[in-house]
Amino acid sequence: MSEEWIGRGKVRAREADGAFVIMVDGLTSQAKYYKPLIYEFFRKEWRGARPSWAEFAVDIVMEYTGDPPWLDLDNLAKAILDAIKGYAFHDDAQVGRLLVERFAGERERITVTVRERGGGAIAPRAAARPTGPAR
Repeated sequence: MSEEWIGRGKVRAREADGAFVIMVDGLTSQAKYYKPLIYEFFRKEWRGARPSWAEFAVDIVMEYTGDPPWLDLDNLAKAILDAIKGYAFHDDAQVGRLLVERFAGERERITVTVRERGGGAIAPRAAARPTGPAR
């Protein structure tokens, strides 16, 4: 597990303390901006954990300076979940807990923290097989 940040541009990510953390610097009122930005980071720079079939908890925190941006948090959540699908988890239906919030902070950024429910870490390299009731 790498605790150092990967990425030098607007998007950085790391694996630390059993969590997968993505940080995006800057804010815009257009949620659709974040999906290609984060997706391109993963496609070009990320070489960390592979997705697994567990259930996940995702926290998305938007920090802003000045007046709160005119951005629907549900649209932000959907864009970010779509962007990290295939990297943090296989499908956003695996997200069993989603917290999205905004608050005034020291700098404008979005921080996404992904953890397996139950406190486990994301599978390091091999994707786990789905488990569930037999049909």
